[in-house]
Amino acid sequence: MDGAYLELAGKIETSRQVEGEAERGLIRRAQRGDRTAFDALVRRYDQEVLRMALRIVRSPEEAQDLYQEAFLKVYRSIGQFRLEARFSTWLYRVVMNVCFDHLRRQKTRNEVQAPEHEDGEADYAQTLAEERPVLNPERAFQSQEIAHRLESALGRLSPRERMVFELKHCQGLKLRDIGDLCGTSEEAAKNSLFRALQKLRVELKDLC
Repeated sequence: MDGAYLELAGKIETSRQVEGEAERGLIRRAQRGDRTAFDALVRRYDQEVLRMALRIVRSPEEAQDLYQEAFLKVYRSIGQFRLEARFSTWLYRVVMNVCFDHLRRQKTRNEVQAPEHEDGEADYAQTLAEERPVLNPERAFQSQEIAHRLESALGRLSPRERMVFELKHCQGLKLRDIGDLCGTSEEAAKNSLFRALQKLRVELKDLC
């Protein structure tokens, strides 16, 4: 049994090495301007990139635009990629930066267009009061109202806080991996997650 397991593990490791070398070959060719090789790299990661963008911005139309913007940036900067690094980590970092920039621009537009309140919370509270249905406490978290509250609370997080929260609690990534993707340390990712949870508790304290 142990021998069969070791043989299988060896085959898997060999397959990974072959796959990794094949990917590095595509990267080298793409860095030399081979568009076919770059298109092959896109096909390897296109669904993951689109899912990541959709997870951040929550809009299929915006996610598709950001997907295209991210791969355009990758195409323009792939010559700067160092082959000793992991391509997937570098790619996802580009995607997150594109999404973060989009969310920052969106937040700025919303703040400019919003009524002149000191923190914007008054209008939000009034809207909830008008739309709030009579809820059964045991089923509150299944209601549309609660989903709206949670989405609004997530929208009040900074782009990085929201991304760390999403990667941890929706995609199940470890903080170390989240730190790598965000280009920071595990401790910094942990601090961002802590701040996100604290803000969500404050926003949703009446539902807890």
